[in-house]
Amino acid sequence: MYGSSTGTTRRVRGVLARAGAAAGVLLLLAGCSSSSDESRRTDTPTATPPSQLPKTQSPFWVNPDGTAAKMAARLRQDGKKQDAELISKIAAQPVAEWIGVDNPESQTRGFTEAAAKADRDALLVLYDIPHRDCGQYSQGGASDGDAYRSWLDQAARGIGDRAATVILEPDALPHMEDGCTPQQFHEERFALLKEAVGKLKALPRTKVYLDAGNPSWVTPADRMADPLKRAGIDQADGFALNVSNFQTTADSKDYGHRLSRLVGGKHFVIDTSRNGNGPLSGADHEKAWCNPSGRALGVPPTTRTGDSLVDAYLWVKRPGESDGSCKGGPDAGEWWETYALELARNAR
Repeated sequence: MYGSSTGTTRRVRGVLARAGAAAGVLLLLAGCSSSSDESRRTDTPTATPPSQLPKTQSPFWVNPDGTAAKMAARLRQDGKKQDAELISKIAAQPVAEWIGVDNPESQTRGFTEAAAKADRDALLVLYDIPHRDCGQYSQGGASDGDAYRSWLDQAARGIGDRAATVILEPDALPHMEDGCTPQQFHEERFALLKEAVGKLKALPRTKVYLDAGNPSWVTPADRMADPLKRAGIDQADGFALNVSNFQTTADSKDYGHRLSRLVGGKHFVIDTSRNGNGPLSGADHEKAWCNPSGRALGVPPTTRTGDSLVDAYLWVKRPGESDGSCKGGPDAGEWWETYALELARNAR
């Protein structure tokens, strides 16, 4: 990621490795796996899968065949019961499914059908904007605007009339505001995001939140108001904050309230996946967002926020997946057991 960015560093291969799982999610519920990803191999040991949380607490789907669940089962088989229990803290929670470049329709259909079968809502991240991540760790995305429109249409078809909450294009707006994304791409990006909001909101049961960075990135909050308006915030359900970052929930709320007043009172959601200990202080930008040490799982996903403007606390970043090849970690999006255990061990 770039400079003071959110740290949304999912390596493209890490995202795409989950694509095969999407089409076979309903089979996965029966204990079968069709993914080629190492963490989802059919010979991975299984245990009692995580159960769904009460809908009144969190309506979002817990993937019983998620990476954390697989890793917890493997640790149990290896006799590492304490580590297995720690990883189970992650496996038990609903985490977002990131929709990558390949087969978006089969991915979104697989996840939303599995969620619907469990009487829950799918939590999805659409992440394929052209010139994504300014050529950093998660570089890639659609080749051009028309390719993105086609990709988005396929993703929308896969969602259909099933319940889904979509976090739309992490970093896309903040990277324009901080100067990372070249100016010549701005107009197209605004147009693509606005079209995406419109297409997704045309679906009967889809909620859409445009990514708006985090309290430490584009400041003051006033700077994010116009980009959100140009990207179609008036049609969206709201905006998302702290995706893949470590800013505190309190700071995110304060930023969100100020921004909400500038965009028509829109609601917002906060990524609390790794903000249990807040951000790493006194570090340079990369050290602060790329696998910083001493972090912790945050408040579990819930719609019970106690704040009328905060629709949910979500785990958008998948805890245990690396931010990038820094501090000894694997490439972005790859499972890193050492880091996952630290996050869980530090959780309050």
